[in-house]
Amino acid sequence: MPVIDEERADALFHALADRTRRDILRRVLAGEQSITSLAAHYDMSFAAVHKHITVLERSALVSRRRQGRESLATGNVEAVRSVGSMLTELEGIWRGRVARIDDLIAATPPPPPHPQGGPIPPRPPEGTGQTTPPPDRAGPRPPGT
Repeated sequence: MPVIDEERADALFHALADRTRRDILRRVLAGEQSITSLAAHYDMSFAAVHKHITVLERSALVSRRRQGRESLATGNVEAVRSVGSMLTELEGIWRGRVARIDDLIAATPPPPPHPQGGPIPPRPPEGTGQTTPPPDRAGPRPPGT
């Protein structure tokens, strides 16, 4: 991504990082609302809601217009779509990595069989102090142990 896209992505994801801002965005995507009516939905001051809307506006997720004395907020569907396309791009990169790992696993030959036949016994967990295989695979024990 070019630098300008990275700055835009930072602004979008910063705006979406807050639960209240995501809720405000849902409300204004459903339809234009006044800042006053939005503020009534939250247990915070009008000024705090106004600051949240300002963050959303800076990221272009929300636009504001004045109608008389009222300030109205509207969600920007195109900006939300751009977030979706960024996430889709990241998902494609991730899926590509997973596919390469799957290819590596498929190309890796299976481990050789144990010299005595059968599977290789598992290693004891670290820190258990166990240095020999369990008794059923260790063979006869020396006297006094």
